This record gives sequence, C-alpha cells and structure tokens, in this order.
Amino acid sequence: MNAFRKIFTNGRLATLIIIAILLIDQAIKIWVKTSMTLHESIHITDWFYILFIENNGMAFGMQLGSKIVLSLFRVGAIGVLGYYIWLEVGRKARIGYLICLSMILAGAAGNLIDCMFYGLVFNNSSEFYQSYFVPFGTGYAPFLMGKVVDMFYFPLIETEWPQWMPFVGGEHFVFFSPVFNFADASISVGVVMLLLFYRKEISQITLKKKAPVEESPVEPVSEE
Repeated sequence: MNAFRKIFTNGRLATLIIIAILLIDQAIKIWVKTSMTLHESIHITDWFYILFIENNGMAFGMQLGSKIVLSLFRVGAIGVLGYYIWLEVGRKARIGYLICLSMILAGAAGNLIDCMFYGLVFNNSSEFYQSYFVPFGTGYAPFLMGKVVDMFYFPLIETEWPQWMPFVGGEHFVFFSPVFNFADASISVGVVMLLLFYRKEISQITLKKKAPVEESPVEPVSEE
C-alpha cells in the first residue's frame, strides 16, 4: 500500500483519472460520429440504445443561453475547478474527494473539446451519410461553436398515458428520455458522490491558499 501511494500520489491519481475519462469519452464520441448517421440508433436491449444525436447545450441536451456564452462559461468553470483541485492536492484532501472533483472536471472538459474542435475538424452530421474528418478549420462550425455528441439512451419505461388523463391522455410517455454521453455520466456520478459523502468538504470550499502556521516565539527562560 505504501509503495502504491508513493507511485500514485494524489496529484498523479487525479491527473490519470482526468486523462482516462477524456480518452474514453472522446473515443466513444469519435466512433459514434464517424460510424453512425445522425439519429441512427443501435438496439442493445429494450431499455438501452446507442442513439446518435448532437446538441448545443449543457449536460443531457439542456439549453442555456447562446452557444458562445455557454462555451466561454465552460472554459472559465474548468479553469476555476482545475485551480481548486490543485489547491486541494496541496492541502492533502481526501482521495475520494479529489476523485469526484476530477470526474467533474474531466466530464466538463470532454464536452468542451466537442465545442472547441469538432466544428473545425468534422463535416456537418447528416441522416443520410456518416460524418468524417476534414482539413483543420474547414469543418461545419468555427472555434467554440461545435456541437456536443450524445449517444446513451435508456428508455426504462415506455407506455401510453391513459385516455382519460387531461392534456396528456393518449400521448406516448418515456421514463428517462435524456440522451447523454460518457462525459455527462462522469459529471453526474461525481456530483452525486460529492453530495452523498463529502458535504463537509463542500461546505468549506475556498479558493484561498492555506496560510502558513506561524510559530509563536519562544521566550528565553531567565535564570535566577
């Protein structure tokens, strides 16, 4: 255990987690984008599909203001969170807390990569053909304006609302309809774990460096 801790310090472990999540997230997204047409789905089970969609918004396809504002907000949030993780590594924070923070940072960075570069290196996705790489800068959107690739769809319950229900009677109902990606899942798991196990750390969040402890001067003992 001591040897493991020497090799995998808190800082190194946080870095490895971030890199691993980014690699997995981008590998899945690139495979989906270059192997499937837009809105194509692959049936895994009746409650799990790989469904290729793209969105301009936040996690799970939510929208929040303009695209450029959202992208710039992500850049700022990732920078602040990265700085905070660096501070927590120096403060010898609990390893589980650092893992949660690293998962959130990696997930946010994974979706930011889509916004930053996918519009520059891919052609526009279509329902009629698979997307492919293009020369850098000749893609479907400028820097920070790319779309986020989503693919995991879990329609756990699909049914019809009873006819007698007002407003929704007879309409199709899907329980848990959001389509999300690996980065979204990483963010969600990290946030849930923080709320369940690290509420004390959350309540003490600060971006100030811990002031060094000053030793009280030792008064000389007079000899009588």
